[in-house]
Amino acid sequence: MTETEQKQFNDYGKFVISTTSDESLRTHVMIDRLYGLRNSHPDTEFSQLLTASIGMQAESGEFSEVIKKIIFQGKPFTEDERFHLMRELGDVLWYWVQGCTALGYTPQQVMEENINKLEKRYPDGFDILRSEVREEGDI
Repeated sequence: MTETEQKQFNDYGKFVISTTSDESLRTHVMIDRLYGLRNSHPDTEFSQLLTASIGMQAESGEFSEVIKKIIFQGKPFTEDERFHLMRELGDVLWYWVQGCTALGYTPQQVMEENINKLEKRYPDGFDILRSEVREEGDI
């Protein structure tokens, strides 16, 4: 790395630090935040929510990795690969239920709310414009 590139990298590192929350930079601040959240929201288990979030990302990444190899790298799509995908979906599901539980919802409640949201968004079926331009409050 040249001296100029090193300076640019160091400058960018300083920028990254300056645009990062204290909770992300300092473990004790994050822990204090978690205790504060736990005290003000006793019905939400934030450690379980964090487990769900990180786990869903990791497992959906593994699911995507299999698909990437099949589509872009020429790996054969065998029954073994299909089974592998099913197992990765099971891992995603496991973490998804962790998230439901941490928030105090049943999986059924989450599925029903998803149906309500999508039926409102797409009353006549999928529409690309409605997928990109949403009504106020449609999150």
